[in-house]
Formats: sequence, C-alpha cells, structure tokens
Amino acid sequence: MELCVALDLPTQKENLELIEKIKSENVWLKVGLRAYIRDGEEFLIEIKKINPNFKIFLDLKLYDIPNTMADAAESIMGLGVDMFNIHASAGKRAMKEVMDRISKYESKPLVLAVTALTSFSEDEFQEVYNENIASKADKFAKDANEAGLNGVVCSAFESASIKNITSSSFMTLTPGIRPFGEDAGDQKRVADIKLAKNENVDFIVVGRPIYKNENPLKVVQKILTQI
Repeated sequence: MELCVALDLPTQKENLELIEKIKSENVWLKVGLRAYIRDGEEFLIEIKKINPNFKIFLDLKLYDIPNTMADAAESIMGLGVDMFNIHASAGKRAMKEVMDRISKYESKPLVLAVTALTSFSEDEFQEVYNENIASKADKFAKDANEAGLNGVVCSAFESASIKNITSSSFMTLTPGIRPFGEDAGDQKRVADIKLAKNENVDFIVVGRPIYKNENPLKVVQKILTQI
C-alpha cells in the first residue's frame, strides 16, 4: 500500500509549503481539479523542483465523449505525471479509446477509472445510477479491466470485491481515508488504514488529516509506519 497526499490547499504557495515539509518522504502527490485549473503545468514543474522523485497523480476525472477523452489523455502524456484518472461512467468504449490512444507512448502513466465517488451516500447513488454502489462499482471495474486500465478509484469497502472479480494486480485507489478516525467532512464512505489494508487497497489518499495538522510531516510518517 502506498500513500498519496492530496494537495487541496487554497493556494499554490500553501501547497508548495506543504510539499517542502514532507519532501523527505516516499509518497505520491495528488493534484486535483482546483489546483490544476488554478496553477496548471507550472505547478507540476514546481513540485518536481522540490523533489524530482515525487510521483504525481493528476486527479481530473476525465468524462466526455470518447474522442475528446482520448485527446485529453494524449495531452496528459506531455505533462510527465505518473497516474491520471477518467470516469468509468463514460463507458467501456471511451475507456478503451483512451488506452488505445496512449498505447503508442513508451512511458505511460497508470490510468484508473472512477467508479462511485466516495461523497455519494447509498441513496444518492441510487438516484443517479438506479443501482446500489457495490454492484455498480463491480460492473464499472470489470469494464475498466476489460478496457485495459490499470485499476479503479473506489472506496475501501469495494476494493476486495473488485479484486475478486478482476485480478489481485488490478489496482484500487481509495480517497477519503481518515487514518486515525478523524472527522469525515463531506465524505460518506470513509475508512481507516486498518480497513484499507484488510481490503487490499493499493493506494490511500489522505488530505485534510495531513494538511490541517500543525505537523504534517509527523502525520505522514505515522501513516507510513502504519502501512
């Protein structure tokens, strides 16, 4: 299991200050929609200046018609990131088109498909997809695996089932991790490190419990000890 630190602070300056504090640790960094729209490719360059060994997860959740998604994925190839994600809801054809488009590149990032956002409650998900979270997440994961993706974004509660119907090497990344029982905030399906480990999660994403702490390095080190 690997730790991915969410860079969700209000400004680039604050995110870079956080990175400086944890630059000694072997972690992934998640650059989300707000940070990338605000700070762009320059932010990715600044991250690598602090520590070129940091691995970057570009969390943009691409969702559009297949050709547009493939175009966007090809543009991502020039950014030097190590992982990005797309929405499984776009369908198997869109996912396959993304993978076909980037297949010509020698060095490819990991590509994950978002199944059910961890902010969804069961009732909210049912309203949108007319199906329960567990069964739909399984179907999305099966489609993503067949389309050639490396894994999915899901909650810890779906991870083991997804690996059972795909393969143990099919990756799961779980946002909304509250490592030591912190407040869930706007997340509905949260888990701690122990549950994530039991469910064979490959990547845990932790944001607020790290960057809202007075000593983020200490929290990161504590998490790494646990995992």
